[in-house]
Amino acid sequence: MSTLAVGRVTGLPRRLAAPAPGWELAADVCVVGSGIAGLCVALHARAAGLSVAVVTKVRVDDGSTRWAQGGIAAVLDPADTPEAHARDTEVAGVGLCEPEAVSALVHEGPERLRQLIDWGAAFDRDPDGRLLLTREGGHSADRIVHAGGDATGWEVQRALRDAVRADPGVTLVEHAMVLDLLTDAAGRAAGVTLHVLGEGSADGVGAVRARAVVLATGGMGQVYAATTNPPVSTGDGVALGLRAGAVATDLEFVQFHPTALYLGPDARGQQPLVSEALRGEGAVLRDGAGERFMVGVHPLAELAPRDVVAKGITRVQLRDGVDHVWLDARGVPDLAARFPTIVARCRAAGVDPVTDLVPVTPAAHYASGGLVTDLVGRTTVPGLYACGEVACTGVHGANRLASNSLLEGLVFAARIGAQLAAGLPPPSPVVPVAAAPSGLLDADGRWDVTETMSARVGALRSGAGLAEATGRLAALAAGLGPDGAPGVAGWEATDLLTVASALATAAAIREETRGCHWREDHPGTEEGWQVHLDVRLDGDGALQVTRRPVGTPLVEAW
Repeated sequence: MSTLAVGRVTGLPRRLAAPAPGWELAADVCVVGSGIAGLCVALHARAAGLSVAVVTKVRVDDGSTRWAQGGIAAVLDPADTPEAHARDTEVAGVGLCEPEAVSALVHEGPERLRQLIDWGAAFDRDPDGRLLLTREGGHSADRIVHAGGDATGWEVQRALRDAVRADPGVTLVEHAMVLDLLTDAAGRAAGVTLHVLGEGSADGVGAVRARAVVLATGGMGQVYAATTNPPVSTGDGVALGLRAGAVATDLEFVQFHPTALYLGPDARGQQPLVSEALRGEGAVLRDGAGERFMVGVHPLAELAPRDVVAKGITRVQLRDGVDHVWLDARGVPDLAARFPTIVARCRAAGVDPVTDLVPVTPAAHYASGGLVTDLVGRTTVPGLYACGEVACTGVHGANRLASNSLLEGLVFAARIGAQLAAGLPPPSPVVPVAAAPSGLLDADGRWDVTETMSARVGALRSGAGLAEATGRLAALAAGLGPDGAPGVAGWEATDLLTVASALATAAAIREETRGCHWREDHPGTEEGWQVHLDVRLDGDGALQVTRRPVGTPLVEAW
């Protein structure tokens, strides 16, 4: 496959500059991340009798899962079918879904949901004890389960956290930022380096030795100035994978949630989410004149796939020269009781959804792409797995269908667990780290990255804007030097620069509009672009991008 080049970014680090590890622990499996994907992998590995170390950046319950207001999609209604769920998933994915991955998701999802219930998660039920099923954008049937109305993530995280903490075979390493992959003489993953505040040497750098490493680090939403993602979502897993030689794909497909609560033009960082579950229960979108603008845009109107709704909102904002539109949820019955989290957050911002229109705007929400995996979670680096938002299983294509993300974590965590249970190689010595480019971005450079991405690689993109973005990111990469002081701020900034460069480069190459990648200078969806764009980091720290047709496996069994 030919290598594509545009606004080529070079000089990205192949290792993060950091002191040698001052402490070490060992486990059969090292799981990096503590959301639904990571904790489910840990529980499956324990069921196979393997010891597990779970490394998490803050606390075990501080990841993206707990913020999920939507639910989990699964075919539970006898009138629904896995085929219909697959069809809805593939329509949203606009030709880039991998059919085998989608089939695994929709057929195995109900069993995995029941297993989650067995682990202690309590979902909303009707008076007869049946699970309540609702509908969200892009779904043709009621197949979404919720907990506490709009607190599904909290309940899922609570149940998994309690199950993991109750297992003495799981070692939790909290307040730890993963740095780089350790490998053996054959190039197989053999653990990770990480930084834990106050542990080991004065700077807290240590190592976890393991026979398999599973990345479940979540997304990269903090690459934008405004996002629904928590502060920990700085793309650490994708950046680590790229530095280790793994391939990432579909990075240009960043889903912007249509309805983040608008907090003003200067809002930065994590923004409150106003779940589309409200639209599933009858809330509608209105422009400044009070008119519904999604009617006639799509047969499902406000319940169209997220990219369609986000584009509809953006068009109105551009047309009217405004920063937000309005969500009208005043007609939703028992709004405060059914959606207490959303109502409380809106009221804290001075808006009462029961009586007021809610100002909303699209915000960076979910990365449909990530490290390429096969159907059992293996990446292109032997011994290294990926699960959840950090991975690209092929399920989401060009745009994730609502409530498929938690489901993907459940299904593919179980598949990784089965693969781990099938057998792991014996522990092998870690080889010394070879010399590699290892400059760090100054912590202040983070804001240059995020402002560039929001201004030029946001919901609406153009060739000129993307060229400006890749040029600016290339200049930041070229300015990396050996003098940066190691520390969390610099490491996060460098990870953000790495994933931003890969994302912007892929977006500049894809000259079409597809799913949540919207090019105003290429407004049509082109058959010739029904390909994945695979991104690699070469030995000199330069990004290499190649095309790969849908249906062409990349990962070779190891």
